[in-house]
Amino acid sequence: MTYDFDQIIDRSGTGALKLEVLQERYGDANLLPLWVADMDFATPPFITDALRQRLEHSLFGYTVEPCDYWPAVIDWIDRHHGWRPEREWLTYIPGIVKGIGMAINVFVKPDEKVIIQPPVYHPFRLTPQGNHREVVYNPLREANGTYEMDFDHLEQVADEKCRMLILSNPHNPAGVVWDRPTLERLADFCHRRGIIVISDEIHCDMALWDNRHLPFASVSDAARACSITFGAPSKTFNIAGIVSSYAIVPDAGLRSTFFSWLLANEFNEPTIFAPIATIAAFREGEEWRQQMLRYVEGNYEFLRSFCERAMPQVKPWRPQASFLVWLDCRELGLDHDELVGLFVGKAHLALNDGEMFGQGGEGFMRMNIATPRAVLQQALQQLQKAMV
Repeated sequence: MTYDFDQIIDRSGTGALKLEVLQERYGDANLLPLWVADMDFATPPFITDALRQRLEHSLFGYTVEPCDYWPAVIDWIDRHHGWRPEREWLTYIPGIVKGIGMAINVFVKPDEKVIIQPPVYHPFRLTPQGNHREVVYNPLREANGTYEMDFDHLEQVADEKCRMLILSNPHNPAGVVWDRPTLERLADFCHRRGIIVISDEIHCDMALWDNRHLPFASVSDAARACSITFGAPSKTFNIAGIVSSYAIVPDAGLRSTFFSWLLANEFNEPTIFAPIATIAAFREGEEWRQQMLRYVEGNYEFLRSFCERAMPQVKPWRPQASFLVWLDCRELGLDHDELVGLFVGKAHLALNDGEMFGQGGEGFMRMNIATPRAVLQQALQQLQKAMV
């Protein structure tokens, strides 16, 4: 089956976050939104069909997990990432950011600290701060249009109060697929220091071109012993509104502590539709996923070509994974307010500004290119016109 990613879907009136809060967050309800990390592509029909089949039985009481729920997840991870988690390592969680907050409350005492590596997904900072934990910053180091970890700096800032490090793997916003030596070195460092690594791998199934995602917990014994991995089919199959996240905890001690807390609070029980959507995605979704990734790659090449030809001061970094592109706008010579004013006030576009992601994000904008090419073209033409 050939899927149509050029179809423009009107999301108005559906409660779509990317539209409904434009006035509140940007001061203009009529912007072209390329900010929220969901896709403008229709959710795959095999997922919709599975949900519709269940909806035809109009009684939505308490349910148990379908028998194929965890085998579908395990088989998918094994087939795509060469790592086969054991069944007892897995549990449902009600969202990855929620899972981060839960892990912080379980494992990090009020006087202990959480390490993050900016520029990075902003809830990595906001969640520990909102839970009254101190955040320690280990900024990534820019290198040849991508980022690398600064281990010398990590040695300097990680004191005995640092209890957790939140890893974006693959990285959001720059789309870095971390290589094995980097992950092994990080695992050795954290295991030796007694630091738990929370590996957010929600973008793991969207490696682009010839890149390959490595699950953090798969790279070494040290990584398995000190990590909690969070994943979900939601980004890949555009079902963020169906909360379908899971945690993988290989270490028995960490697992007992975390899973017993989830169980006591009933946070480990999926809603009725999450397993249904997950099974459909992971059992039937490979062809759709491949076509979607090729379309996103084409959108990036269109973006790169347009910028080189029409606005060379804007340099889109080539992501190794995901549909999010880190736009380097530093050659425009604008400060933060001027850059936001260019995109919002003049080009009438809603993107995420780079400073939102912390140190190193100055002069960048994050663009979601998981949209029909005609919409991407319109956005770029609006930006080009605003820059004249």
